[in-house]
Amino acid sequence: MSGSPVETSGWIRRFHPAPAAPVRLVCFPHAGGSASYYFPVSKALSSVADVQVLQYPGRQDRLAVPFTESMDELADTVTAVLRQRPDLPLALFGHSMGATLAFEVAARLEREGVDLLGFFASGRRAPASVVDEQVHSASDAQLISHVKKLSGNNALDDPDIADMVLPAIRSDYRSTETYRYRPGTRLTCPLYALTGDNDPQVSPVEAREWGEYTTGPFEMEVFEGGHFFFDTAPREPLDYMARRLADLAA
Repeated sequence: MSGSPVETSGWIRRFHPAPAAPVRLVCFPHAGGSASYYFPVSKALSSVADVQVLQYPGRQDRLAVPFTESMDELADTVTAVLRQRPDLPLALFGHSMGATLAFEVAARLEREGVDLLGFFASGRRAPASVVDEQVHSASDAQLISHVKKLSGNNALDDPDIADMVLPAIRSDYRSTETYRYRPGTRLTCPLYALTGDNDPQVSPVEAREWGEYTTGPFEMEVFEGGHFFFDTAPREPLDYMARRLADLAA
């Protein structure tokens, strides 16, 4: 990417600043997700990490900011944002689409010489696993049905809410479904795969394939729940992440 400066002010949210923490955890939201969804994650992990959450364009207070057109473009920009925050050792956490994006950012940072403490991939198949669902091309009704099946959230039944958030969901699915892994791309940091035991998007067998994407240590944990197991049974995965972050920082 070019060496031109990147505007960082809109990208990062810090709900529970912890500048004295030994590690910074950057959270990458799922498709259609916003930073505020990760407020409980930030709160739960604030004792072990300075948690920062990405706010993608086209949602909440960035509603007027144009969507990013591709996963690569988004990864390039986020890498530039994080490059300007070198004051703490860094770990990345991504859920669903966020796991793919975080992987691409992690690979870029490592190529630039950044030593990541760890990478948490949650609720997502490994990068080279392609399922041609074409959700981003579906009708609004089909897209709403798909999202409700994953989340159990009926908020999209409200036409006003649907009109506001569907463009972001569709854009994120387009970026995810047109993404293609570059063969040979691997990390060197510890990689932790988290998945729900009843996730229709990724099986434990598929989640275990993440182990092929790092030369460092790999660990997988299966938790009770579906695609959004952090919603339905958050204590166990959050406790797990807190322990691993403490271990990495030590």
